[in-house]
Amino acid sequence: MNPTLHIKFSPVPKSLQSDIPQHIAIIMDGNGRWAKARGLERADGHRQGAETVKTIVKAAAKAGVKYLTLYAFSTENWKRPKEEVDAIMNLLVYMLERETDELNLNHVRLRAIGDIDGLGQEARNSLLKSIEFTSRNEGLNLVIALNYGSRAEILRAVHKISVLSANGKLAPEEIDETLFSSYLDTTGIPDPDLLIRTSGEQRMSNFLLWQLAYAEFYFTPVTWPDFNEEEFHKALVTFSSRERRYGMTGEQIITNHEKKD
Repeated sequence: MNPTLHIKFSPVPKSLQSDIPQHIAIIMDGNGRWAKARGLERADGHRQGAETVKTIVKAAAKAGVKYLTLYAFSTENWKRPKEEVDAIMNLLVYMLERETDELNLNHVRLRAIGDIDGLGQEARNSLLKSIEFTSRNEGLNLVIALNYGSRAEILRAVHKISVLSANGKLAPEEIDETLFSSYLDTTGIPDPDLLIRTSGEQRMSNFLLWQLAYAEFYFTPVTWPDFNEEEFHKALVTFSSRERRYGMTGEQIITNHEKKD
């Protein structure tokens, strides 16, 4: 694995430093549209999107984000043309081979959610190797959603819990939100505070349906290959202006903040 060059970024605005989301999830949309607008192949868009991943990972780490989850390949994406799927998987292997040393150098821990066993052998082996190689890092947690679908994830959790209950190892009254969450792919990872989706679409696309229950949503028309550090900071600015109520009133939120102070 060959290390890549470090990239310098402008400092995070002081106005944001006290209100950075702990966990940001991103639906990286628009690679194909970016390529089509330039008369390029869709694979070219995915390659440029991979470069954006590098940019945003570094920007997130610099901002103090603890978890960054990227929707890289969904269970539905297998329906795409075979040549595109093959190009995405080959790009995944290439990026893991090229960038893992850089992740390690910057203390980034790579994690994955989804049905990893359903990936091709080469992609799976490269992914597991990179996960192990970075497993002791204590900086940004980079979570890649691969062969991931939230409904499938929820069904897997229900199946595991049902088996325990049927075998008498778990009483129905023991099943609560905390226990259920512990059987999801994201166990041990806090729920996202902010969801970003690029390229103008405004839907969740079977992504983290349980975990995004109280997240703030940010939609931008900018395609993923064009989503740079400046655009990332725009999302942070918008997040900092939101009042997260969790079902309470604005007055209750203010009272709770006053009590903490």
